[in-house]
This record gives sequence, C-alpha cells and structure tokens, in this order.
Amino acid sequence: MVNIFETIKKETYGHRTKIAVIEGNQSISYKELINSAQNLALRIKACGIKPLDRVAMLCNDSIDYIIISLAILSARAVVVPVSPSLSWDETETVLKMIDINYLIFDNSPYLIKDSKIIFSGFKNGKKFFIHRRNSEDNVSDDYYAINPAFIRFSSGTTGESKGVVLSHESIIERTDAADKALCMTSEDIVIWVLSMSYHFVVTILLFLRRASTIVLCGSLFPESFFDSIKIFKPTFIYASPFHYHVLANSDDLSSDLLSTVRIAISTAMKLPQSTASEFYDRFGFELCEAYGIIEVGLPFVNLSGIKAKRGSAGKVLPDYDIKIENPDGNRTGELFIKGKGLFDAYFSPWKNRKEVLLNGWFKTGDLGSIDNDGFLNISGRDKNVINFTGMKIFPEEVESVLNRHPAVKESFVYGVSHPRYGELPCADIVFKDEVNSDFDTNEIRRFCYSMLPSYKVPKEINPVKILEKTASGKLKRWGAVGNA
Repeated sequence: MVNIFETIKKETYGHRTKIAVIEGNQSISYKELINSAQNLALRIKACGIKPLDRVAMLCNDSIDYIIISLAILSARAVVVPVSPSLSWDETETVLKMIDINYLIFDNSPYLIKDSKIIFSGFKNGKKFFIHRRNSEDNVSDDYYAINPAFIRFSSGTTGESKGVVLSHESIIERTDAADKALCMTSEDIVIWVLSMSYHFVVTILLFLRRASTIVLCGSLFPESFFDSIKIFKPTFIYASPFHYHVLANSDDLSSDLLSTVRIAISTAMKLPQSTASEFYDRFGFELCEAYGIIEVGLPFVNLSGIKAKRGSAGKVLPDYDIKIENPDGNRTGELFIKGKGLFDAYFSPWKNRKEVLLNGWFKTGDLGSIDNDGFLNISGRDKNVINFTGMKIFPEEVESVLNRHPAVKESFVYGVSHPRYGELPCADIVFKDEVNSDFDTNEIRRFCYSMLPSYKVPKEINPVKILEKTASGKLKRWGAVGNA
C-alpha cells in the first residue's frame, strides 16, 4: 500500500548526505531525518499508536515537527495538524470533531495527567508529550478503505462538514501536480516562514520528495527571515504578501538580496497590487501568486512574470480542468475544478468524495473569470457577495482599492441589510500608525469614487483598531466559508 513517507525515503535515497532542514544554527541531513522518523515511529507504536489512529499535532514549527509528522506517517497513522495559535476551547473542538485518538504536544500548559514523554531523536531536540484520548472510533468504513494520511480541520463547502481527509495516494498525486509549476530539485534552497499547521501537505512534503533544503525562519521575525536570506542565498521563497511587504520596505536590505531566487510564491491571501508593485520596484522581478484549496491542492500558479497579469492566479496547471458556471451568462461565475489529488472525504459528518463532487467537479465556492489569455481572476467568495439593488459587489475588489489609500493599513468590506436596497456596502478600516484619529473618512470615499463605480463605494467607513482574523491570518468574513 502506498505511503508518502516511504515515497520520500525512496526518492531521497541518493541524497542521504544532503541537508534536508535548517533551523537556526542546527541542521539535519536526509539520512538523519529518515532514520529519526523511523526510530520515532517504533517508539510511538510502543506508546499504543496503531495504523489509522488519528494523531493530533499541537506543536510549534521546527525540525522536530517534521520528524514527528513523518514518524506518524511511517507508523501508518493519520496526522491531524492543530495550530498552537488556537485557544484551548478551539483546540478541544478540533479534538472532538475529528475524534482524536492521541495528542502530541510540546507546550507545558497542555500537560495532561498520564501523558508520556517522547523525543524526536534529533540532537538537542525538545521534550514532547503524547496523550491517549478516550475516542469513540465511530467512523465510516470508508475511512479504513481510503488509506488516509492527513486530516485538516477545515469547513467544507457546505459549512457543515469538518475535516478534509487526504489519502497517501492523493498527496502523491497533488504534489506531483504542483511540481509541474514549481519544478523543485535537490539544488533548491527554500525559505519557509509560514505555519506548518496550515501549509504542509503540498509544499513541505513536495520539497522533501525532491530533496530540497528547507530553511525554517519562523522565530524572531523578521530578523531570522532577513538573516536566512543573506546567509543561505535561497532559490525559492514560499511566503505570504505580508512577508513580501516587510522585505520590500526594509531599508537595510540591498536590492540584489534576492538575486539567487528563481521563484517567489505569494500565498495564504490575495496579493495586493501595492505589495506586488513595491516588491518589483525593490527587487526587479514579479511575485508569483498561487491559488490553493485544501480540497484540491495547488491548481493555479501565476508564473507569467507579466506586470499586466498582477492579481491573477495564473493559468490552470496541466493535471487540472476548470469551468466557470453562471446561470446569468456573465463572464464571472462560480469556479469548478477537477483533476488529480482531490480530497478523499469530509470527516465529520462523513462524506465520501463521490458524494460531494458533481460529476467529478469540485465546487470551490469562489467566483472568478478567465481572461482571453487563459488567466484566472478571482473576484471573491460566492457567500461574500454583496447584493446592492441587484448589482453584485465583491468585497475583495473594494478592499483592494481601500488598501491603496495612503492612510489605510487594512480594510474589511461587508454588506449591511437594507429594506430598500438589499444590502449596503460598508467598510471597517485600520489606519496606519501615523494617521491622526480625527482623519476625515470622506476623503477615503472620494478616493474610492475615482477608482470604482459609485454603487461599489462603501456607504459607511468605520475606523477600528483591529480587524478580526482567523487563526491562519485571513479576514474572518461573517457567514463565509473559508478555503485553506
């Protein structure tokens, strides 16, 4: 039976002496990584973990995190990533909804009576705890038939199903599919700043399959981020628009700092035009925006390097097909995708992939259009659309304009119910630090009128100190269903 860990072990056999992961002043070779994972797999099985047990990982990003994940996979158990940024109540929700068998954690506040102590086997590795939970194990027979490897706790398209189940086979398919755009090799040095709780399956596992070197820069941001780029001279950066904004606006960094980078992927949220522009002006090449969905993988990457295509998710990758459906016949409609590596099921309540797909097509819930060159432009989420007198307003489009105003740090656009107009577009904005609190918001509205049709301009603009966000850093949209 296929196993992603065994695949990594086989594909990196000829690169055993090569450095796999770097964290601060520590590093681990592929030989050490594979051996540590195999040895730890034996130890966690001795603790009681069995094949197909659901093992939640509540750990900070590190070399240890990667070893433990691979050990769980080697033991044929199932990895359930849990972000350390969640509150304990939110964590308990994940543990209950996915009916976790075992919890592995590294933080003393989560120390639970009768937990066993384990170590990853990596030199200077931290202490971890493993706790057995009283799970019901009342899961569908399909679960045992699909060779599951990962379960990501994320709402499905219905907003009811929780937990996206991915088999070993699907992970191998989607990493192969993504690599047709990313083209990873053993010569690549990857700068990594994102949370492994939300970004692991397509990226980290692909980088490992191709024997690339991963440099972890999660701690002491931005110093470790800058230092890692200067020291290791990366060929590949995988980060969010926030990280690229910080890079482009740091005065002590030279413009040739990224001269060795062949591709810089922007993901996790839509790339603002302002960030794309300031990055290009500073470093002389375009960021590559990626469009990922936890149920699908990475079906789009904008590799064009064309300024006019900024804001586009790019062309669909070879292993996927897409279609846009709109009953009104407009160019913009709902995006459907089918292809390799699609999710296998939703866990709670259980829904097999065949029950969810429509003749093989996955309904993304995203609204978009395909231009004459075959590039996808995402307009927003179906459930986020504001209906103003029958006219559709996509919040993300208005936010992109608001965020260009020199006084605005970030914004959130939403609809407010109105008896006559249906919904009124309104906005919450966070001012930049240097802006006076009595700044006239009508000036921002006038700015919007110069760039948007009048019906799209927010009728009310409310200054706030902070915008509510999800654990992964995305704006928390009321009633919306988020993708990973």
